[in-house]
Amino acid sequence: MRNAGILKNTAVAVSDGRIAMIGAARDLENAYSDAEVIDCGGGVLTPGLVDSHTHAVFGKPRFEEHEMRAEGLDYMAIAERGGGIHASVRDFRQRGEEELYDLAVQRLRELASYGTTTLEVKSGYGLSVDDELKALRVIGRLAARQPMRIVATWMGAHEIPHEHRASDERRAAYIDMLVDEMLPKVIEQGTAQFADVFCEPGVFTLEETRRILGAARQRGLGVKLHADELKPAGGAELAASLNATSADHLAAVSLRGIDALAASNTVATLLPGTMFFLGKEKQAPARRLIDSGAAVALATDFNPGTSPTVNFPLMLTLAISQLRMSLSEALIAVTVNGAAALNLAGETGQIAPGFSADLALFAIADVRELPYWYGARLCVGSWKAGAPCHPYQAVTKLNPRPPEIVPTG
Repeated sequence: MRNAGILKNTAVAVSDGRIAMIGAARDLENAYSDAEVIDCGGGVLTPGLVDSHTHAVFGKPRFEEHEMRAEGLDYMAIAERGGGIHASVRDFRQRGEEELYDLAVQRLRELASYGTTTLEVKSGYGLSVDDELKALRVIGRLAARQPMRIVATWMGAHEIPHEHRASDERRAAYIDMLVDEMLPKVIEQGTAQFADVFCEPGVFTLEETRRILGAARQRGLGVKLHADELKPAGGAELAASLNATSADHLAAVSLRGIDALAASNTVATLLPGTMFFLGKEKQAPARRLIDSGAAVALATDFNPGTSPTVNFPLMLTLAISQLRMSLSEALIAVTVNGAAALNLAGETGQIAPGFSADLALFAIADVRELPYWYGARLCVGSWKAGAPCHPYQAVTKLNPRPPEIVPTG
């Protein structure tokens, strides 16, 4: 992850949605004399950003919880007051499919405007057979109709719904329902590519997670985990033992968990925006993970409660300033390794011949400006397989400048 392979004075030729050639502009113009030319204006062209962990299909935001946290309530305390995932579940169940689709379309356009071209979207706010299938139908429609590359993940094991919390028997019945009833219908519907489980004390145990993901894998789904977000509970070790595609969050991962990930093919997906928004002092141990040899990706965790942001480049800022990652490590984490976290490393995440022409253009003169101008919208065009995700605008200036201060009095 130490060398992102940054090139200067380079052109890219795209043919039939794939990268055909990379080299000096003169050479490409000679080889493709009839091609349409897009002038990057001295800006920076990157692979389209790969956001491998979002919950982008939801109803209302949960801004009231932000104030609760300022008053000292933690994640579990807010959940006990009816907030957290359960609040989104109640809201989601009341909304129709068309409304959820329309809300998601606006959010995807915002995500694309920051340079994201590949996006994973999870279900998990339905927590019933009908509502989880509804969520996956919405994600499927987004994948079919929107210009971004969208990967669907079934997360019926996002939380134990309130109606199944009355007793151990009711809880066990929900696990049985996930495996024996919901999962077969998810497979029959055919939208989901992955299954994910929130493996955390107070949510799903290691044994429950193993059972759910084992059943999902037997039916052909890839497996992912929400692991060790709040407490070191063995989620990372379980992910590695299952050869999961990714283990996500990892803010509380143990040294044993780090070693397990480093020795595996499981991508460690870190979500610094979540810990930042929650006001946590401790971020995931990116440096130790990378130095141990783990493949690290970054994602937004875009969701209504704990990371309500569509700004993927902001994760680069947090990666450098809080996770102590280098620029190269951060760039690889949002492109190549993000693609690996979705089993797409051979398709996207690189500007290389044969790869899909998934590209993002930023109005900056140096790639180091992308995390430096934190919070700024610098993307002036993005493409998936050569087709626009965020409409191209000619580069007129190469970075935002702070406003002039005019003295008064």
